[in-house]
Amino acid sequence: MFPAYVIMAILIWRINRTDFMKVVKPTFIRVFGYLLLVLVLVVGWFLPQVLPVFSLPKPTGIYQVGSKWIHVKTNLDEIITEDPFDKRELMVKMWFPTDDISKGEREPYVDEANRLGFIRKYSMGILPSWTINYLDRVKTYVYKGVPIVQQKFPVLIFSPGYGSKSTGYYALLSELASHGYIIVNVSHTYESLGTTFPDGTQKFFDYEYQYEQDASSMEHILPIKEAFNKDISFEERHEILREASKDYFVTHIVERWSKDLISVINHLEKLNNDGFFKERLDLDKIGAFGHSRGGGAAGQTALKDNRVKAAVNIDGVQWGEMMDTIFQKPFLFLSADWPEEHENINAHAYVNKSTDYFYECKLLTSGHPNFMDIPLMIPVQSIAGTGTINAELGLEITNELALEFFNKHLKNEANADPVKIGKRHELLEMKVHKGDSIQ
Repeated sequence: MFPAYVIMAILIWRINRTDFMKVVKPTFIRVFGYLLLVLVLVVGWFLPQVLPVFSLPKPTGIYQVGSKWIHVKTNLDEIITEDPFDKRELMVKMWFPTDDISKGEREPYVDEANRLGFIRKYSMGILPSWTINYLDRVKTYVYKGVPIVQQKFPVLIFSPGYGSKSTGYYALLSELASHGYIIVNVSHTYESLGTTFPDGTQKFFDYEYQYEQDASSMEHILPIKEAFNKDISFEERHEILREASKDYFVTHIVERWSKDLISVINHLEKLNNDGFFKERLDLDKIGAFGHSRGGGAAGQTALKDNRVKAAVNIDGVQWGEMMDTIFQKPFLFLSADWPEEHENINAHAYVNKSTDYFYECKLLTSGHPNFMDIPLMIPVQSIAGTGTINAELGLEITNELALEFFNKHLKNEANADPVKIGKRHELLEMKVHKGDSIQ
């Protein structure tokens, strides 16, 4: 708001100095001054509208929420860097239930590296890093330096969207943690906007690697696009997509991220044996969920790792081997309200669904970013790419649906049922499959 305050001071000064009965001859200085005033006025009005100090929804569970960062070293080759000896390292943010925040400190909204990555991405390097410092004024409901509740909790592995703020899902993750879950929020190094390691090193999204992969993928994506433009049967299109997607670079991302998630699950055993999280992780109750490509990674992880008992894909394309197999566990797919011309890859990916429960859901009038904090952070629909759904309502429905799903299929609560959420909200479409039947 500083530009607006400057404008106000200038206007007051000019009003006091101006003789309104006198004809003022325009000069270069006066014209330049008024143009500068208009520019500052636009900036002072525009930026607070586009990037406001917004309010996060308060978690509704019985617990307060704490957070702690964990460094995970893996044996996976790091293929994004040029050093052939590099091994993949990950930073993981744990969101956990706490019942004592008296000695804790409310954490700022989003860590520094993700903030820097965000402003670089969306301003194309034009705006200085301090532009986004207004986020310090956003009140979170997550605390640092607090103890974890002295009992075991189910664990939910979360994978964010590609090139997104990996920790920019406060509305969703703090809500689930407040209801008695430990959330394991994975930052995919070089493919999340920013990651800070314990020694202070920051790694950012690798745009050069992305451009190289985009350029090499055309031979795979063109047959997929053409298959949707041709007047052919579902079965004919299915075979085209099945073959073309095998070497598509996004398929490889989903598979690689799934290995990230599995490496983190492997690391949980160590966390449960010693240190802050000792005997607090119920490793017999692990779920996976994610948004966008992270949703695809969650689905792939559910296929590859039997330790994952239930999984949720929030508006992600399920690239990979799902077309050739079937889930053996409960699964929920929540889609945005895409236009009819949108290429519905998941109609083919999920053709086999599950031998267990499979929930096929759509959040009406929503856009792809409506499942993140983005509609709160950038409330201008045309800029944020969100749908017309009320931002808070969209997040509320998503939170309730994910919570009810995991309560039923991970906690095994007798009264939990995702169908209740579909009946409660008219903007949520839902089909429930059990094996080959529709419930």
